Amino acid sequence: MTPRGVCVGDGRQDVGIPADGILEWIDRTCPAEDERAFVASLRDIEMLTRIGWETPFPEVLDQSTVLNIEDLPDEVAEGLARPHGVLVACAVCRSLCVRDEFLWKDRQLCAWDYHAQVFGKRGPWHEGLYEERHFESGPSCAYVAAPLLEELNVQEVLTIGGIAQSHALAIINATISGESSRTYMAVKTESGFSLLHEA
Repeated sequence: MTPRGVCVGDGRQDVGIPADGILEWIDRTCPAEDERAFVASLRDIEMLTRIGWETPFPEVLDQSTVLNIEDLPDEVAEGLARPHGVLVACAVCRSLCVRDEFLWKDRQLCAWDYHAQVFGKRGPWHEGLYEERHFESGPSCAYVAAPLLEELNVQEVLTIGGIAQSHALAIINATISGESSRTYMAVKTESGFSLLHEA
């Protein structure tokens, strides 16, 4: 789960479950109180187990290869329609995240931990105008998630995409010069640049 939605990994994990223990395994693995856990109906599972149904795992897991796509949560079904990604463990919380979307100091982070560490109070906030060299050492990530910024009391004041870095620098500095008493942070993203300031 990412702020942009579900990303399905390009790997797979096989799990061997004895047929007579499948219901207990489901109870442990997909508890009813977990909103993100999902499983086919127990009636369908019992029927498939009883008849000994099996099929090889598909080469590509997408919406067309899931028999009960209507039973999946909407965000999972949408995730199956998107390109798959390489999933890795976050260096802080160990939850799965998309590789290289949020890399900080050579550590893979999930979006939540990246935002907390980089855009939090101890992040690389900058006073004054930016120079070209500041862009080279500043933060870079796949995207900036506004809901995660709100939790940190940080605002995205400018988003720039599709222009040369030198033009982006001029626009960022023009924005900063209007309120030079604040600290700012310019962030490179997949689509261009974001300028943040502490609210």
